[in-house]
Amino acid sequence: MEIALESAIPTYSGGLGVLAGDTLRSAADLSVPMAGITLLARKGYFRQRLDGAGNQAEEPEAWDPADHFELLPRRAAISLEGRQVQIAAWRYLVRGLSGSVVPVYLLDAALPENDPQDRDLTDYLYGGDQRYRLRQEALLGLGGLEMLDVVGHGEIGIYHMNEGHSSLLTLGLLKRRLQARNALEPTPDDISAVRAQCVFTTHTPVPAGHDKFPCEMASRILGDADVELLHSCAGLDGYLNMTYVALRFSHYVNGVAMHHGEVSRGMFPSYPVHAITNGVHAMTWTSPPFQALYDRHVPEWRRDNRYLRYAIGIPPEEIVQAHQLSKQRLLEKVRSSTGVSLDEKALTIGFARRATQYKRPHLLFSSLDRLKWIAANVGPLQVLYAGKAHPADNGGKEAIRTVFEAAAALRGVIPVHYLENYDMEWAKLLTGGVDLWLNTPQRPQEASGTSGMKASLNGVPSLSILDGWWIEGCIEGVTGWAIGSEELPLDDAKDEIDSLYLKLESVIVPMYYGHPKRFGEIMRSAITFNGSFFNTERMVEQYLMNAYSEDRPQSAASV
Repeated sequence: MEIALESAIPTYSGGLGVLAGDTLRSAADLSVPMAGITLLARKGYFRQRLDGAGNQAEEPEAWDPADHFELLPRRAAISLEGRQVQIAAWRYLVRGLSGSVVPVYLLDAALPENDPQDRDLTDYLYGGDQRYRLRQEALLGLGGLEMLDVVGHGEIGIYHMNEGHSSLLTLGLLKRRLQARNALEPTPDDISAVRAQCVFTTHTPVPAGHDKFPCEMASRILGDADVELLHSCAGLDGYLNMTYVALRFSHYVNGVAMHHGEVSRGMFPSYPVHAITNGVHAMTWTSPPFQALYDRHVPEWRRDNRYLRYAIGIPPEEIVQAHQLSKQRLLEKVRSSTGVSLDEKALTIGFARRATQYKRPHLLFSSLDRLKWIAANVGPLQVLYAGKAHPADNGGKEAIRTVFEAAAALRGVIPVHYLENYDMEWAKLLTGGVDLWLNTPQRPQEASGTSGMKASLNGVPSLSILDGWWIEGCIEGVTGWAIGSEELPLDDAKDEIDSLYLKLESVIVPMYYGHPKRFGEIMRSAITFNGSFFNTERMVEQYLMNAYSEDRPQSAASV
């Protein structure tokens, strides 16, 4: 549904879109024959404005697709609510290190031949009501399938559904099989054939995060025959659940971290769910000072990210020097954008991700008095926050306001600043320039998380709850530090808060100020152990081996 191609192209809202873009960038680097399908989002996600109290306002994001893409001449079409909806495609080329190209097709319904109520279907990312959303997802799945044929990608081996938004493409594949043999009823062989073509990655461990629509609405939009066909194969139980459609029609299903795979198997016990842990595109997220450092010491890292393992041989002093350059770039951008001047020598904590309550941005401020004591008696702190709340997420908007309230209470003691309109460029500067990356999700709601992976490529250690990728990436006191433990009850915030403050007070802040070489060794280990593994080069190779390969294990459920 979303993809982050460039910062200036607002077709993404956060981690899911960045992951999609990073996946295709690594596919191009590895010369994988792949194409991407998404929606255009003519008015973007939204531009965030924050007032002095942290109240978020949203504005459309003005941009012109013609500045970035090539409009293709041919059209595809699907039927929605009994109307023919014409679809155009804009093409963007992702170019890899090897010279290989991965095309991305962005579907556009804003055409004069379409009914006015259909022209806005590709305006907003994650906008509108349920009817709008289901029509968008039909456009993505069914329309994307048709568009691939139109633009010349008729011979596709595997369709990879990144989250359930596109799962109606399985309906399109099934209908094609029935039409080819002039049949009305699917056979088990038809279902098996569709499954052999499809791979599904689920990204959320929260049941509410899986899209479902009343069957009556689905019948109005897709037609009675299509909904009955889905019901006969997948059993809709009163709702069209997009995740269950994808599960039913995929031969390979995976979560996005090892722990997320376990959680997903508990959510979907009838389906074997594998795990391929997410990564990030190393060259995209490594800051210029660190790129230069790696080029000197491990020049093969661009072609093969595994060479970052040999960062263990880089002197810690050089890592600290490269980081200081990255920090200067960040603080200069903060000054030029906000007028706020921060201290280059102060320990700078970063927290930037989608603003929603389960991410718990307020956890750092659970005891303002203790935080003040640490800053006054152990060493100065300063904190940078960023992230957008979905326009309909009132809890996320409240979470932003709590950060503003804490900033006001800490004024004069600990500078806390919330940077508005978080995007890829801010993400690059923050993950490269802060000294410590903070992540405090409510377990087990962090499927993976990738911001800390970006930080590790720049030698920035994490202080994080043991959830998502950090369960795999945390080597205590080596790559960073854990907040709490996996053994704590899921609702035990008190011990997590105590752990957070204890690590800051007794370990991290004293090390940063009193033992900078030791802190530099932690930075080096974050690169060596995490940067070399948590990247999309390794991730795409795992998809090739386990999900896309012709001799892949056939282990999908038969229910």
